Amino acid sequence: MLFDRGYAVLSREGLCELVGAPAAELDALKPTWNELPPDTYLRDGGHYRSRRHSCFIVEGEKVTQVPHRAHWQPVEYNALHGGLERWFEPMTPAVIGQPVWPQLLRGLAACCSTLKGAQPWYVEAHQFRIDTTDGIGRPTPEGAHRDGVDFVAVLLVGREGIKGGETRVFEANGPHGIRFTLTEAWSALLLDDERVIHESTPIQPLAELGHRDTLVLTFRAKGFQGPAHPSPEPPHR
Repeated sequence: MLFDRGYAVLSREGLCELVGAPAAELDALKPTWNELPPDTYLRDGGHYRSRRHSCFIVEGEKVTQVPHRAHWQPVEYNALHGGLERWFEPMTPAVIGQPVWPQLLRGLAACCSTLKGAQPWYVEAHQFRIDTTDGIGRPTPEGAHRDGVDFVAVLLVGREGIKGGETRVFEANGPHGIRFTLTEAWSALLLDDERVIHESTPIQPLAELGHRDTLVLTFRAKGFQGPAHPSPEPPHR
């Protein structure tokens, strides 16, 4: 379906089969979402997002973490936060030190290579928690968008005490689209970023405070996105 339509929705079982990793090993990563620092770059004034970010290169079976770098997107792909170097705290050894982590990246990169040929893949990994601290949380405050990469994988880690968070995927150059809600831990959405745009609707609390946790992995050929003249990593903020 990813080849035919530009997107594919996987169940927990389907993701585990694709990457060759037991669900129990993925579940061992879940507690780290309770330790994400706040995203201080939200330009809509919100306080509903926490995250960590790290970058990797996957070349065949080899997975290499690169020196910490800013997350950057051009304004053409992110009208809200584009053109801004955003230095998030890096992911911790509690995630990237687990054997399942490189297995996950290798499995998804192999899927990318099947579609676009074997090559190094430049991967940005984002741990997100969207909560209802503000009464509402926005998984995609920039709206329906593309990410400026080749492929995107959105993995649901969990959701608790919320309603909403519907995922919407539309053809980039056509009228067709789908809408659905990921509810099963480690169910996933795979996207061909050149062919589709996507967004997730806001979440609202069913209890006093709820949240939605995701792992977003982007795969890009020929290098990471970045400004023409990147800045050095700033001192600890």
